Amino acid sequence: MATGEAATYPPPHEDRPPSAGSGPRRFSRSNRSGRAEPENEGVAGSRPHPLGHSWTFWFDSPTAKSSQADWGSSIRPIYTFATVEEFWSVYNNLHQPSKLVVGADLHCFKNKVEPKWEDPVCANGGKWTATFSRGKSDTSWLYTLLAMVGEQFDHGEEICGAVVSVRAKQEKIALWTRDASDEATQ
Repeated sequence: MATGEAATYPPPHEDRPPSAGSGPRRFSRSNRSGRAEPENEGVAGSRPHPLGHSWTFWFDSPTAKSSQADWGSSIRPIYTFATVEEFWSVYNNLHQPSKLVVGADLHCFKNKVEPKWEDPVCANGGKWTATFSRGKSDTSWLYTLLAMVGEQFDHGEEICGAVVSVRAKQEKIALWTRDASDEATQ
């Protein structure tokens, strides 16, 4: 065996099918001969799936809020993502709302839009809010994020972002919009 090669047991034989550990092969479409062609296997070989917009997760810590003089100065960007794969990489490493400390706010806003009413994009906007019992917003938060970044809302261009706010007795999910005066879109 050459240096750097992994040892396999039992040794592979040409007349033996691949071992179960080699993973399933997926086939997507037929080529001209009618035979199925294997799909790209693994994340490294596949192409990323771009989103319509880049989005940024922000976090507002309750401990930083109490020591800050100006409202909003404790909000920190976590990560900006632009593909489906990046979204899941970040989302899967964030705490769900039920695991956040009381007083925390987790935001997901279009890139370059700060989760503040003072931001020019949000200044004339409004919000839709849903309230949940403490520990009951996890699934709704995920579905809100998926609909938002996946552009499933009818007027998605009007959406600035969403925030989940964890409080002592409840959790709130708010969807922020750009123009509160446009009643038809709202």
